Amino acid sequence: MLHYVMLQYVFYVMLRCVTVNNSMLCYGTVCCDKLLCNTLEQGRLWYFWGNYDVVDTLTVDPALLLIVVGSVMFLITFLGCCGALRNTTCLLKTFLGILAAVLLLQIAAGVVGYLFTDMVMERTERLMMKAIIRYREDQDLENAIDFIQKKFQCCGVESYKDWSHNVYFECSDTNPSLEACGVPFSCCVHLQNQTVLNTMCGYGMQQLKDSSAGHDVFTVGCLEKIVSWAKNNLLLVAGLTAGLLLLEICMICLAAAQISWIKKVQQQKKENVSRSKSERKDSYWYPAFADFDDE
Repeated sequence: MLHYVMLQYVFYVMLRCVTVNNSMLCYGTVCCDKLLCNTLEQGRLWYFWGNYDVVDTLTVDPALLLIVVGSVMFLITFLGCCGALRNTTCLLKTFLGILAAVLLLQIAAGVVGYLFTDMVMERTERLMMKAIIRYREDQDLENAIDFIQKKFQCCGVESYKDWSHNVYFECSDTNPSLEACGVPFSCCVHLQNQTVLNTMCGYGMQQLKDSSAGHDVFTVGCLEKIVSWAKNNLLLVAGLTAGLLLLEICMICLAAAQISWIKKVQQQKKENVSRSKSERKDSYWYPAFADFDDE
């Protein structure tokens, strides 16, 4: 498995290179053979050496995450819809149980997140740093990071110098990449009248101090910006969370009411059937020694 993944990585790098006179040249921002050897020497391929798991795959590939979440949501709603249309208590009970479990997990996650804020922040910072390290490895992840940095006007996790953890932006003399000591263009401060996007605006910004780099790029980390945005919009976040929880509670109550109504109707049908059977028996019962001539 390890050799297969390593082979995929080598093919990925080779495909982004061009060969001229039996020598590798840089294509775009990738320097193929030198950068790959430098990466192997510095041990940057930790991603392929044991830190690869399912959670990382889901966080890296948003399309896969959306497919999984959408499939689960479709299954849950399918159970509730079929159970309500066919008056099947088994499907409705399954739907009710899943919603109750999801509600309890959400409440537990909120309580744990509130009690262990430092651990949650550390875990979030670690995931964001992994995303920075894999910036060039996945186009969807690259677009997501660029969107966040543009939206919140931030750069990196804690500061713009966090991009030195990425092999392409690493600020060292041995890094042959054209983007060495730089930051992505999404970190750049765009002028109001700027019409042409300069994708090279972040080159060499890590070599500058915060005061000098702040004129051209955002120097504040995205983690601080996101936390600050959540604090400033606490009522909005709380309102959305409460609305989702109330919606789930409403669905649970409706499912429980539907189950109770179905059971009540089935019980009434059983009583009516038993009553009709008893009345039928009474209609064919005659007392002993009855005088039928009087009729």
